[in-house]
Amino acid sequence: MDQLALIVGLLLATVVAVGLGDRLRLPYPVLMLLLAAALTFIPGFPDLEIEPGLILPIFLPPLLFATAQRSSWAVFRVRWRTLIMLAVALVVISTAVVAGAAWLMVPGIGVPAAIALGAMVAPPDPVAVDSVAGRVHMPRRLISVLQSEGLFNDAAAIVIFQAAVAAAVGGTKVGPDVVLQFLLGAALAVLVGVAMGWLIALVTRLVTSMVARSAVTLVVPFAAYILAEEVHASGVIAVVVTALEMQRHARPQDAAERVTRNAFWDVVELLVTGLAFGLVGLEIRRVIRDEGSGIFGMIGVSALVCVLVFAVRFLWMGVLALGARKRKNLLQPTSLKEVLILTWCGMRGLATLALALALPLTLADGTPFPGRDYLLVIACAVLLATLVLPGLTLPWLMRVLKASEDGTAERDAVRLLAARAQAAAVAALKQHDLMTDLPPEKVTLVKERMQRLRAELTDGSLRNEPLAEKRRRGRELAIAVQTIALDAARQEVVAARNEPDMDPEVADRVLRQLDLRTMVMPE
Repeated sequence: MDQLALIVGLLLATVVAVGLGDRLRLPYPVLMLLLAAALTFIPGFPDLEIEPGLILPIFLPPLLFATAQRSSWAVFRVRWRTLIMLAVALVVISTAVVAGAAWLMVPGIGVPAAIALGAMVAPPDPVAVDSVAGRVHMPRRLISVLQSEGLFNDAAAIVIFQAAVAAAVGGTKVGPDVVLQFLLGAALAVLVGVAMGWLIALVTRLVTSMVARSAVTLVVPFAAYILAEEVHASGVIAVVVTALEMQRHARPQDAAERVTRNAFWDVVELLVTGLAFGLVGLEIRRVIRDEGSGIFGMIGVSALVCVLVFAVRFLWMGVLALGARKRKNLLQPTSLKEVLILTWCGMRGLATLALALALPLTLADGTPFPGRDYLLVIACAVLLATLVLPGLTLPWLMRVLKASEDGTAERDAVRLLAARAQAAAVAALKQHDLMTDLPPEKVTLVKERMQRLRAELTDGSLRNEPLAEKRRRGRELAIAVQTIALDAARQEVVAARNEPDMDPEVADRVLRQLDLRTMVMPE
């Protein structure tokens, strides 16, 4: 009962942290971490016992799925170079640098254990980045870079970590077969994700209950992750591919389902994120408590590893910025200002904690895992340094660098897409002969409705005409006009979402307004 009460308490604390974060203009995951860590100082405060091997399967699938739903295949076709350089190359380089430092400075640690530490602290957390970047009005292009990195870097880190731990336990070396293992696991994961996407498309066609179709999206991330792990593939990549495939199969006519599902996933993402970072706070405090005074002897090495993590990321982002200037690649940092921002946003989170807790206690011969306590302390130090410090100071950094956007670019993109939706709606009405067969006063009415539709999509408001006005203008005509126009507009936006130069979040914003407008239509 204590465990259940603690989980419920963390969920309630998440709601409080969200409200407090809105007032203080701070990211609620960071506040949740600090709050949970502070609670453990209360005498008799219970520990939350979760099997380390279950942390990733419980928390990672829904959080990755929620983030991946905001992207599209077309975007990844454009960002493939950024994806490789950040989600794979940077993880490998960070792992190598941290492993080398740990091998030199941590007494009694072997190369495999050092590599395991490097893999633990290498991948930034996309959930933490999303929660922080949106509050400081970071340019959409930089958010896109961070999202691309965060969706796949866990996969590379997990493969390296598993190979290193297996080598440490078995007394072998980490060989080049890790690369082959990663490639095969990624390929199998893509197949699993495509299959799950096809299955959900089939369920959408066969199941008539809108609630059931929305509920199945909660099951799918876990199913994709578990199935991929069972066939020794990457569960992370399988979940991301599943989300992308579901978006690719999205039907324009499912307006009510999209509104319901989006609201449902907003709640799920908020609570799971709060619970996950609450768990991080509890575990950090537990590590500090278990190590006692011995932790002071580990501070020097932990601080140096934290510095190395920031330094490697800064240098690598600088290299990408130099390459972007030559190639004019807008999906990479292009200035020192952007390099600083992207470096400061390399926040570690759930994956770092889960991998740290997944370290085995003993080797195959029964001896203790080399330097396990030391590795846990270093991992927690990196987590705190990269999450709490940037999370609390990023708004200040954005003000100093004058890097925040006022939203003009995004509003312009919404206006352009709204204009396309309006043009598609008018074209559909002409195709149905509604414009040519109507009397002049009705044609004027239709044009007014189309102008109003464009305004609604642009500013996000839903203006409903008075009931008497609707009756006067003709109920049947209004329904026919709006049905045809909104269907055509949604079709245009759904198609635009899969274009390489279209920001998926801009398309989702316009599509949401169309869906809401459809739901308030008279019946």
